[in-house]
Amino acid sequence: MKLSLAVAGFYNVVWGVIAVVSPSIFFRSLGMQEPNYPELWQCIGMVIGVYGVGYAIAANDPGRHWPIVLVGLLGKIFGPVGVAKAVYEGRFPLQFAWISLTNDLVWWIPFGCILALTYRNYRASKRASSPDIQTWAMRATSQYGLSILDHSKVRPVLLVFLRHLGCTFCREALADLSARRQEIEAGGTQIVLVLMGREEKAEQALKSHGLADVPRIWDPKLALYRAFGITKGSAGQLFGPKVWWRGVQAGIFGGHGIGAPEGDVTQMPGVFLVFHGEILESYRHQSAADRPDYLSLVGVAARTRRDGR
Repeated sequence: MKLSLAVAGFYNVVWGVIAVVSPSIFFRSLGMQEPNYPELWQCIGMVIGVYGVGYAIAANDPGRHWPIVLVGLLGKIFGPVGVAKAVYEGRFPLQFAWISLTNDLVWWIPFGCILALTYRNYRASKRASSPDIQTWAMRATSQYGLSILDHSKVRPVLLVFLRHLGCTFCREALADLSARRQEIEAGGTQIVLVLMGREEKAEQALKSHGLADVPRIWDPKLALYRAFGITKGSAGQLFGPKVWWRGVQAGIFGGHGIGAPEGDVTQMPGVFLVFHGEILESYRHQSAADRPDYLSLVGVAARTRRDGR
């Protein structure tokens, strides 16, 4: 999403600058009569360039700046409609429609995907923020017979939702938690894992990482994942360039390898800091390859307890 918006911003700014500096170049290149009022074409170039600045800003946080993407997509839908009408009525030559291809049509899919994913995440967050859903989710129990709420009443809980155990990044997450467990628990925080797939496979994986005694909750139907608003991953989140590169780093150079899928391979992970049944902080993966800073989240818990909240 960020790359698409960054490219769109660069393209729009360049296109706008060319239109302002040389308003006749497009018409000459298409063999058309130059406009009588080039200032109008320069004004269009200015508007398109400003849109480019908006896309560049939106690239920093596509989900937050979705209105910019929506307005841009609407323009890219209505623009070709106007061009098609002008070509049909004979006011524009057919070759003018090529402008709509690069200015508008090629952006329909990436912009549409950004809005669709943003809406899906919005629905998930609303579901996760529902008091009834949260009350139900906090009742899920670990192998010790204690619920998430019970654990969180004793001390802050670092609730870690893992991907399927065949995933390189899931294995990396278990290794990270094992390496940092002493520091996490020394800060007064309890690790609680949420897993999918077969229990016997998970137990083997946890034992190999020294985490067999950590409270864990089985969620093969992914009900807790949905309750906490953790969505399924998009193609880019699961198989994008960053995922492949990090997979090589973690799987080969990191020694975590890769195994057979154990659970839903499209399910994203997530991390939540829960204290007295309240979610204090969360880490929502933007890709399967993201690597949370668990100690940073634990620091939030420490500050909360220190402040008496």
